[in-house]
Amino acid sequence: MAEFDDVGYGEEGPVSSERLVAAGSDDLERAAEAALRPRRLDEFVGQLVVRDQLSLVLQAALARGAVPDHVLLSGPPGLGKTTLAMIIAAELGTSMRVTSGPAIQHAGDLAAVLSSLEEGEVLFIDEIHRLARPAEELLYVAMEDFRVDVVVGKGAGASAIPLSLPPFTVVGATTRAGLLPAPLRDRFGFTGHLDFYSSDELEQVLRRSARLLGVPLADDAAVEIAGRSRGTPRIANRLLRRVRDWAQVRGDGSLDLGAARSALEVYEVDVIGLDRLDRAVLTALCTRFGGGPVGLTTLAVTVGEEAETVETVAEPYLVREGLIGRTPRGRVATPAAWQHLGLVPPSAGGSLFD
Repeated sequence: MAEFDDVGYGEEGPVSSERLVAAGSDDLERAAEAALRPRRLDEFVGQLVVRDQLSLVLQAALARGAVPDHVLLSGPPGLGKTTLAMIIAAELGTSMRVTSGPAIQHAGDLAAVLSSLEEGEVLFIDEIHRLARPAEELLYVAMEDFRVDVVVGKGAGASAIPLSLPPFTVVGATTRAGLLPAPLRDRFGFTGHLDFYSSDELEQVLRRSARLLGVPLADDAAVEIAGRSRGTPRIANRLLRRVRDWAQVRGDGSLDLGAARSALEVYEVDVIGLDRLDRAVLTALCTRFGGGPVGLTTLAVTVGEEAETVETVAEPYLVREGLIGRTPRGRVATPAAWQHLGLVPPSAGGSLFD
């Protein structure tokens, strides 16, 4: 568990390497990503509906002098759920405690976190759908009644002592909202779903990040990077930093279209954002299995990855881009997949989904 303050958020000025190291992170890449996060709702790009709804919730709570309702944020990775949680704490003028579902395996773990909260604090639980069942049941009572029952003793002589908690706000983040049990989901007063970003929104993100990094970013380079970012700000910022590296080492320091294309070619990110694993899956599906259908496990073994990696990392974007399809008999390549790889489908007249 960690507590966030103002360090590493980034301001309207260049973020130096020295300042990133001073943020206290062992991982410079993660520190750089944190430094680019917006600190206020009006700085947050995209997600207009969620921003407007969340703004109303926070402003109303501040006007009443009360803590806001618990907030659930759902959506694919990299769209800003953690950033919005930090913004909620900043807008409320309070600190934020951070933990995650996998880190809380016992009710006692959660009880220790809850009992240390101060009034008005924000408790951010990432991947909240992965909470252990005993911890879930403890969280139900804490969110609704602001109390936890501490069990003293064992066996027949055990007794539960209720412990009152100061009012606080839980912000839960999940990439799989459907796995949340209904009793937990119903205890959130506000639920926001984050969607993928448009190219225009990603260009805004990139221009802001380039300004914070203190590097010149040409408009056509921003368009190029945004088009390869899979609709995800986290990926856009990561690619921007890789283009900056290329421009610094092999270019003249300017982030123009040529630098963007050359850098992304080095890092094996193609024109629609596919990386090495994505292309390996598509190539195996088309060249080794004739376009499918083929089972997930067989496909994963062919590309040398775990089935879960292929299913959670590569497949979502490939399906969203219409390059592969899921059928009862397995994965199949669509005509768009063959076209993207520059290959000719084995049967021009038949449907790959038959």
